[in-house]
Amino acid sequence: MLSFSRKRISARILLPDGKIVDRPIDIRTHPITGRTCRITFSRSQEREPGTETLPAPPPFSGDRNACPFCRENRDTHTPRLIPELHPEGRMVKGTSVLFPNLFPYGCYSAVSLFDDTHFVEIGTASPSAYTDSFLNCRNYLLRILEYDPAAVHMAITQNHLPSAGGSLLHPHLQIQADHTPSNHQRFLTEKAAAYRRQTGKRLFSDYLEQEKARRERYIGATGDWHWLSAFAPEGFFEIWGILPGITSLRQATEAHFRSLAQGILSTQKFYRSMGRNGYNFGVLLLEDGSDDLEWRAVLTVRSNYAPWVRSDFTGFEVMLGDMATFTAPEQTAEHARRFWE
Repeated sequence: MLSFSRKRISARILLPDGKIVDRPIDIRTHPITGRTCRITFSRSQEREPGTETLPAPPPFSGDRNACPFCRENRDTHTPRLIPELHPEGRMVKGTSVLFPNLFPYGCYSAVSLFDDTHFVEIGTASPSAYTDSFLNCRNYLLRILEYDPAAVHMAITQNHLPSAGGSLLHPHLQIQADHTPSNHQRFLTEKAAAYRRQTGKRLFSDYLEQEKARRERYIGATGDWHWLSAFAPEGFFEIWGILPGITSLRQATEAHFRSLAQGILSTQKFYRSMGRNGYNFGVLLLEDGSDDLEWRAVLTVRSNYAPWVRSDFTGFEVMLGDMATFTAPEQTAEHARRFWE
């Protein structure tokens, strides 16, 4: 059984009015990674500038002239795939166009555009455009496997707005395939295989089964995807999507990607309802022929892209290595459920 361990501590302080109070803090241990995080409940009383309402769009959100991803600039400002991968240079699926990342992170890095809309507010993307972009990613990664079967460590990610690391506003996904695993890929691959050997169960299916039984953090489903708030979050308002039984691109159907897009948009609408406008998304894929590591999507909200907004990471996260959020995951799930109804 996975361990959902939490410890409640408190800090006793004397308030300016002379009253002694105990400030509660939850220290939770991640059931999969073993990393600890802290839920610092009293921080929810702090004023967070820029979240009273959804911030205005970036001042350059209407500037298509400088955007290499807009149709009028794409041919002259973006690279092409090598002929061995795709003779036409760019892959098209519905409204989505895919081409190499001009600044790659590994052997095979690509960008999959949604459509020709230059700026899309959080939670308002077209589900069909999202789905087309995912299907373009799938087709590209399957081509990579044919071309270079050793590039089995794969990922699809998204950075929305500069506060989440996005360098361009135009909506797109990043795709990665490499021979060398990232830290998270290496850890999860080893953990999932060891868990299967020890228990006979798949890691994420067992996690989901236990969370559904508890019902504290389970949110809802979109198709075969199941969504829940992370027990020990490593980012603010962290939400997971788990796709039980699916461990390979070749098993995933168009319906799976459509349901994934629906769950991501529901999460974005939840973030939007809290006046947040930036987020990160990612799903890690392993295509080495094993079937231990099921698909899991992760989304975390980021600091707003707006003037004078503080970063979501402090010295505590950077120097101590413990994420410190201020909202209980159970409360996150409670507030998010209406966006899955």
